[in-house]
Amino acid sequence: MKAELPERVDRIVIMRALHLGDLLLAVPALRGIRRAFPAAEITLIGLPWAADFVDRFSAYVDRHWEFPGYPGLLEVDHDPERTAAFLAMARDHQIDLAIQMHGNGKASTPFVLELGARCTVGFYPDARPAGLNIGAPYPDGQPEVIRNLGILRLLGLPEEMPRLEFPVRPVEQAQASQLLDAGGIGQRPFAVLHVGARPPARRWFPERFAVVADALARWYDLEIVLTGNAEERFIAQAVRSQMRERALNLAGRTSLATLAAILERAMIFVGNDTGPSHLAVALGTPSVTVFGPADRRRWAPLDRQRHRIVYEEVECSPCPHWECPIDHRCLRRIEPAAVLREAADLLAVAGQRRLACVDGAF
Repeated sequence: MKAELPERVDRIVIMRALHLGDLLLAVPALRGIRRAFPAAEITLIGLPWAADFVDRFSAYVDRHWEFPGYPGLLEVDHDPERTAAFLAMARDHQIDLAIQMHGNGKASTPFVLELGARCTVGFYPDARPAGLNIGAPYPDGQPEVIRNLGILRLLGLPEEMPRLEFPVRPVEQAQASQLLDAGGIGQRPFAVLHVGARPPARRWFPERFAVVADALARWYDLEIVLTGNAEERFIAQAVRSQMRERALNLAGRTSLATLAAILERAMIFVGNDTGPSHLAVALGTPSVTVFGPADRRRWAPLDRQRHRIVYEEVECSPCPHWECPIDHRCLRRIEPAAVLREAADLLAVAGQRRLACVDGAF
């Protein structure tokens, strides 16, 4: 398949206009592409926030183009004039290699084909689209990071380890220290609980997070730090209001970079299946992720020793619903004891007490 590549690959464009977790799980593939084409200019077509991602991962990606929208792709409202102008600009750029890494390709491959690259590569769900130079059927059921690395195999490039990463800068570590010091944490060990998620269907219940937080504080002498974005402040406050132990509520007060610097110092992360759970994996922070409707085959971490998941088998999961249309059974059946069992194993180190009978603790 590598023979189908242009003789010279100077300009590469990658389409992945998605969110934090999606891009973190693409980093190994980006790393492999850069290793194979060290002198090429690599551009990411992403959502507006991804400009910061490109700046952070400048070792792998050189430029960010903001995705203009396209029919069938719901991440951005489609404006025909804006899309036409973007495609004209892209074609003028004379792209050598365009890589579709956005979903199964049903709607995204037609967009990538319109970039006018000399060679276009990607997966497709049904019949192979005309004009797709290098492609394969979408490998459904694989972990997302492995599926992304499949692009390297399609291109005939060397294999790359599926290791996630997220570089944290000294200035961000200093900002995190200031927040923790101001909140009375200082150098004390702490747990981070990320209690929100963009889709309401993925949010475990505040009262259960509160039980977990109190147990970690009481039994392990950990400070508790609650995190979330500005829109999730009300969820973090709901958790805080139901706790008996103290907690520092930083929801809405951290940038992504500062959150990463805080996570880097945490003893453990506990949260919903959302971007920060992948961030914890990238930083090597032991984590427990509560899985509800999302497909854990796709989104769960590969390392199940350091990064645990808690879930309940239900007949309707995985499902695509933004809000649960029935009784939220996939999350309702998960009790705090199940989460604490996993946390106990991760925290079972010298000087810390293992929970022997966690089921009887409530």
